[in-house]
Amino acid sequence: MPTYVKNKPLEHIELELLLEGVFRQYGFDFRKYALASLRRRISTAIQAEGLATISELQNKVLHDPDCMERLVLTLSINVTKLFRDPSFYIAFRQKAVPVMRTYPFIRIWHAGCATGEEVYSMAILLEEEGLYERARIYATDMNEAVVKKAQAGIFPMKSMKEYTANYQEAGGTRPFSEYYTAQYDSAILRPELRRNVVFSAHNLATDGSFNEFNVILCRNVMIYFNQVLQERAQTLFRESLVNFGILALGRKESLRASTHEEFFEPLDTGERLYRRVK
Repeated sequence: MPTYVKNKPLEHIELELLLEGVFRQYGFDFRKYALASLRRRISTAIQAEGLATISELQNKVLHDPDCMERLVLTLSINVTKLFRDPSFYIAFRQKAVPVMRTYPFIRIWHAGCATGEEVYSMAILLEEEGLYERARIYATDMNEAVVKKAQAGIFPMKSMKEYTANYQEAGGTRPFSEYYTAQYDSAILRPELRRNVVFSAHNLATDGSFNEFNVILCRNVMIYFNQVLQERAQTLFRESLVNFGILALGRKESLRASTHEEFFEPLDTGERLYRRVK
């Protein structure tokens, strides 16, 4: 009998088969996401479905679209807050807004918008800076269910105390309560904040550029990608930005040592604000 060499743990093989099956059956490509994060989230999904192995999850996902929808929610990165990282918004007001004032019309792409908190944060900032009327924000995420939730603009009332503090630390100039209406245990953001926002599905792993932008924000998304997918996303952003356009990444993300570093100069190194220069 032939002798087989065990090159990979069985769990790794199961994971690869699951991700390949999900891609072929549904078109969602998680194959280039960081393995450590994937393993944690897949383990969570297995427990939630009452299963024992990745192979059992694969079988259920491929035959049950509802299970697939739940898996996408688990694998999607939806951790976000209104005015998350207030110092970023201060830096954005100081370093990016003066550049944006030079544009007659401002196209902004918020990639990986999750449930929309940071999209509305930017809408509020632009309104206070007198730029919202000539801006259009394209808010995208791979998960259509999450995009619909973002479009609704309804958030837990219990979070408003924290969000108000974030807003104040971020340089907000008005009472934050002006931007929402309290209804039972929910806070409903003013509809006017959505008037210049286009919500749609877009997958950074598989989809291409769809417009030319003056500003692209993709914060705390690429930390969940492997190097190949990070390179793909960075290429997409560079090709989608106008010359001297602004790119905003998360604090743990960087263009340093990437093939795109030479195309950008830092506007704020600590807050990962860059401007495309060639």
